[in-house]
Amino acid sequence: MDFTLSARQAEYRDRVRAFVDAEIRPRDPAYRAAAAAGDRWAVNPVLEEVKAAAKAQGLWNLFMPPHSGQSHVDESFRFEGEQLTNLEYALCAEEMGRMDWASEVFNCSAPDTGNMEVLHRYGTRAQKDAWLAPLMRGEIRSAFLMTEPAVASSDATNIETRIERDGDHYVINGRKWWSSGTGDPRCKIAIVMGKTDFGAAKHAQQSMILVPLDTPGVTIERMLSVFGYDHAPHGHGEVSLRDVRVPVENLLLGEGRGFEIAQGRLGPGRIHHCMRTIGVAEAAIAAMAKRLVGRVAFGKRIADHSIWEQRVARARIDIEMTRLLCLKAADMMDRAGNKAAQQEIAMIKVQAPAMALQILDDAIQAHGGAGVSDDFDLAHHWGSIRTLRLADGPDEVHARAIARAEFGRYAALRAESPSSGDLGVSR
Repeated sequence: MDFTLSARQAEYRDRVRAFVDAEIRPRDPAYRAAAAAGDRWAVNPVLEEVKAAAKAQGLWNLFMPPHSGQSHVDESFRFEGEQLTNLEYALCAEEMGRMDWASEVFNCSAPDTGNMEVLHRYGTRAQKDAWLAPLMRGEIRSAFLMTEPAVASSDATNIETRIERDGDHYVINGRKWWSSGTGDPRCKIAIVMGKTDFGAAKHAQQSMILVPLDTPGVTIERMLSVFGYDHAPHGHGEVSLRDVRVPVENLLLGEGRGFEIAQGRLGPGRIHHCMRTIGVAEAAIAAMAKRLVGRVAFGKRIADHSIWEQRVARARIDIEMTRLLCLKAADMMDRAGNKAAQQEIAMIKVQAPAMALQILDDAIQAHGGAGVSDDFDLAHHWGSIRTLRLADGPDEVHARAIARAEFGRYAALRAESPSSGDLGVSR
């Protein structure tokens, strides 16, 4: 098995890494100062400045699928992006994950990435012209409205939002929350999942539809905090939809196709999260190691106390193992498609946040009281990564899928040879 990166893989990873080190990291103090001044929900001018530099260098829309064959909106704009594969993008996303605002610099932040992929795969030309083009240019942002406060949304068949046909329009009624991005003043469009036919087969009831946020009846009721953090300027909103009317042309793909679209969206989205999470873990282990070698307790460096040697060693092992699983999943998606990689995607979705949380917890411990303050990013990152154990499906749902596949693999063998020893030992 050859683990050597191709020239293209190394080129894009190194270009992103160099840009983060040269353009983003040095501006971090200015970015934070701008965020703390005035309206925290306002667009950060430092971010916009760096976005322009990334776009000028061709480090833009890196996540977009390759070889789409779509035609141009005009001579200067393509729907294809930079056409990186999942594996190529995985290496870039890890570099982005090392700085918490880096992804947006490259126009590669959620939920826009998933929404752009939905429009790219399933949107009509008119829908692409209206929404995909400005999203890819970084002029607007978007939201994805799926989760609901009144039902267990880990089972999406529970969704109660109604999307009902009325002549040339659909009328939408429901309540959503954890609608990421709705706090951003640039957020102009939402993809809403709801039911168009409550009497259809279980997985054919749901549909997805495009809803401009300025449509009458759309109300952002409140912005939700995450472990006390408000996540400005992006934010997660609770949104009510009361008799919201949108043209029938806003429906994506067709009635009853919501689950099909969701699976196409969430597969890449899950692995994008995991790629960035590895970058967070790398930043955390670096912060932990620097702190441990720079502080003295009980007559010697904290790094020289054996418990910390064990923790740092475990962190490095876990990062390396998780990265390999993530790259394997990305490679399988490229070679065989998302469906063939379902197990690997599920495994990495469970493993990556758990791995990063443990390393962040150790890094917080290494920093003492400073670790839980706002002086370092550790507490903020812990809160963000902890939410990933719920986002895009909770751990339990993915573990269930993994276990069922494992049980299925051996149930047939057991039926064929019920007397054989489980460990190959005769009885």
